[in-house]
Amino acid sequence: MADVLNGSPVRPGTDPSTAELVQKASEQLSRLVKDEIALAKAELAEKGKHAGIGVGLFGAAGVLTLYGVGALFATLIIVLDVFLELWLAALIVTVVLFGSAGILALFGKNQVTRAVPPEPSAAIASAKADVDEVKHAIKSRSRA
Repeated sequence: MADVLNGSPVRPGTDPSTAELVQKASEQLSRLVKDEIALAKAELAEKGKHAGIGVGLFGAAGVLTLYGVGALFATLIIVLDVFLELWLAALIVTVVLFGSAGILALFGKNQVTRAVPPEPSAAIASAKADVDEVKHAIKSRSRA
């Protein structure tokens, strides 16, 4: 009979002792955990690299989208210039943009005021209720 991991023969005619088996299992488990951690590190590094590239590409797409929106507004001004004076077309588009920005800011302010204070009040209340329940249970058991 041979030791499969080390390739050396086991004592002829005898089985390995329990202590030897436990020691080998411990060494194998330790090696397995170290190898799994190394594999996880390598996998996370690879995924992190791809995530970084993806985030960079999304950022570039966002910048190009902003330029596209600017070009769209310039096109809108040019279209309105067909019917109006150029300065009036630009003024109309500017007023609409600032008005839209103001309305969005008001909606955003409303949402932020709903989120303040930034504490999980329901979770805190639940935790306090749990603590009170435990205190009550301890007091009732100590009386009995």
